[in-house]
Amino acid sequence: MEAVAVIVVLIFAVLVALGVIATVRTARAVKRGVDRTVGQARRTVEDTRLKARQFAQPGPAGEVAQLRLSLRTSMRATQDALQSAAPDDASLSEALALFQRLSAHGHELDDELKRLENEPDKARLAACLPELRERTARVKDSADSLRFAAQDRARRFAEDDLETLSGQIRMEAGALRHWSDEPVAGAPGAPGPAGAAAPAAAGAPAGEPAAAPGAGAPAGERTEPGAEPRAITGRDRDGWRQPGYSWQKTSRPESTT
Repeated sequence: MEAVAVIVVLIFAVLVALGVIATVRTARAVKRGVDRTVGQARRTVEDTRLKARQFAQPGPAGEVAQLRLSLRTSMRATQDALQSAAPDDASLSEALALFQRLSAHGHELDDELKRLENEPDKARLAACLPELRERTARVKDSADSLRFAAQDRARRFAEDDLETLSGQIRMEAGALRHWSDEPVAGAPGAPGPAGAAAPAAAGAPAGEPAAAPGAGAPAGERTEPGAEPRAITGRDRDGWRQPGYSWQKTSRPESTT
């Protein structure tokens, strides 16, 4: 009984532990989903605010908002392109590492642009704009270069795979349409090769033409081609080798009278 009780307790403890682990993992997954949703909502709100500020405040303040919007859009598009293609292409691991380093510069630049949005000194803001434009262009061009290269690589792989698949499909379609009505060589009734001579008659010497049907039969007994031969009777058999002619007369016995 004690052993059974111990086993039951152990099973219960294992089930409780599995339940706790499943609950923790579910809570973490829910938290990640919530954080992802909140982050996307915040980015959407920030981008909408920048678009409105870009048109509502012309001048240096509006240009700063435009720089931030273009920088954020380019970096986010490059990140999505690399992360979506990396699981299928191991060669993009180096590109992801480079993008992580570029993201550090992008975040630093975005923070600086965000601080300048509320700069009351318009003259100082206008003086900082040339350097900010140049840095934003450099970061944006680098991010675009990585994104375009990844997209071109994925497109090239897709075209190569499609070309290979199309060739295989053409070969399979040709194999499915390959049929022949020609008789098998050697089968009864199959014609021989074109131009082949008919086999020589049995027993005929080589090089001599085969005798025509009915040749060698006695005169008057030759059969036409295709006609059935007439049966030979005993009379025919006796006189077959000594045919009679019109000038021959049979001898008559001498009279004894």
